[in-house]
Amino acid sequence: MLFSLLREVRPPPTGVPVTSASVRLFDAALDLLVPVQCVGCGLQHAQLCAACREELDRALPRAARPHAAPPGLPEVYAATTYDGAARQILLAHKERGALRLAHPLGGALARAVRAAVPTGGASRSAPLLLVPMPSAPATVRARGHDPTRRLTLAATRALRRAGVPARLLAVLRQQRAVADQSELGAAERLRNLSGALTVPRHRRSLLGHGRIVLVDDLVTTGATLAEGARALAEAGGDVLAAAVVAATVRRDGPAPEDRPDGRRGGRPGAAYPG
Repeated sequence: MLFSLLREVRPPPTGVPVTSASVRLFDAALDLLVPVQCVGCGLQHAQLCAACREELDRALPRAARPHAAPPGLPEVYAATTYDGAARQILLAHKERGALRLAHPLGGALARAVRAAVPTGGASRSAPLLLVPMPSAPATVRARGHDPTRRLTLAATRALRRAGVPARLLAVLRQQRAVADQSELGAAERLRNLSGALTVPRHRRSLLGHGRIVLVDDLVTTGATLAEGARALAEAGGDVLAAAVVAATVRRDGPAPEDRPDGRRGGRPGAAYPG
């Protein structure tokens, strides 16, 4: 039975798009091959169970402007809140390399994008340009992947499947080192990130070929998105809005940066959440 299932999920011919149904069938085959637990609730035999998947899929995107938002922060929309299954799914994808979760997370990000900007006016000549917040090169090497870029690519594909012209445009770069932000307050984050990002000159002309949406996996204080918007504006880009998978509630004290072991706090060289 298992091998029959695997035969059903052979890669499609070149040029044939991969559908949500085929991805879910492939996931089911892998779950049979490799015993796993749901990252959201711990249920056996599925990396993401039906109930947790439904919780993520049925979340309603909403405006998610942080309290005391930093200057220059565009309007932010989040697909869900950073708690429950959504928090665990994001952590598993980001810190534990559960790359198959990019598909449902990308779908959630696509819904946040559609809530953030009117998509009816998007066209092949003026597509949505999804600009992901960059991770530090050392962080990408340590994780073995760039989670935000991967989610942005998945969101771009989800938008296209829905008939919305969209492109991934990874143009933001770090131009100086930043300190780990896990123990920093909102004002300290702003100072830490000020001037940290740029768009290389040879990439700036790409900003005029569509409508820019800044994207990230998580928003806490808004400092990271504000810095991204500043760098894009300095390069001549007009950011319509920002979209994230999840928004967390800011409380007194350091921002709630999660570690893969579930404890609070960050590690040297971690990408700055924000």
